[in-house]
Amino acid sequence: MNSSASSAAALEQESEDTTGHGQWPLWEVFVQEGKTASPHEHVGSVHATDAEHALQNARDVYARRGKVTSMWVVPSNVIVASSPEDRGPFYDSAEDKIYRHPHFYKVPIGIKGL
Repeated sequence: MNSSASSAAALEQESEDTTGHGQWPLWEVFVQEGKTASPHEHVGSVHATDAEHALQNARDVYARRGKVTSMWVVPSNVIVASSPEDRGPFYDSAEDKIYRHPHFYKVPIGIKGL
């Protein structure tokens, strides 16, 4: 089994628990539209029994218009996020780290567009 398949299997195992209300686990859906260099964006959620089922449900719901070039599904229960209470200390800029400011870097001669 390759690493992506083993990762998917681990995610499926973590998502096997139901919500306690007889519903299938919730999966978050991210799609990439247009160019392959564009970012994946969260478009919604689907309920599914496993990763393959989640991809099929997501395709049926979010890829009907034919613009999707790639799709990710992630079990909701494995997503880690910051909380609004962390806003101050977690996102404070590094004002005390002046080496991060651009005036410490010199642009080489001949580089245009910066």
